[in-house]
Amino acid sequence: MAKSQQTFNKLEREKNKAKKREEKRKKMQARKEARERGDLKQDEFVYVDHLGNFTDTPPDPAEKEEISLESINLGAAKNQGNDEKLQGKVTFYDNEKGFGFIKNLLTQESYFFHFSECKDTLDVGNKVEFDTVRGEKGLNAVKINKL
Repeated sequence: MAKSQQTFNKLEREKNKAKKREEKRKKMQARKEARERGDLKQDEFVYVDHLGNFTDTPPDPAEKEEISLESINLGAAKNQGNDEKLQGKVTFYDNEKGFGFIKNLLTQESYFFHFSECKDTLDVGNKVEFDTVRGEKGLNAVKINKL
């Protein structure tokens, strides 16, 4: 006697497809009946206003904000021209690996630094003056001077 070519999984997939087709047909029929009764409007639109909110009415073109192409920045943010240097204290320094962290005295934020950014040799506890630059993982201390 030969085995059936249809496996259990095949039968289940076919049943699921037939069930989905039937559900879709029922939904289409329900929409058609609602449209005939007048419950469903054919041409409903959703608009987005100038603030990004959904509305039923079209947005007012007078409220549209014009943006110039020159004002769009596609790269990393430039340093804000901060002329005054920050002051901090070296909280960690690994002399063998050549990196450490400086804690800002005012904000208590920590900044990573590499020994190549410092002219003097540093130790834990030294007070320093530095600038910041955006790095891969956050702000880095650069142009470090011992106080």
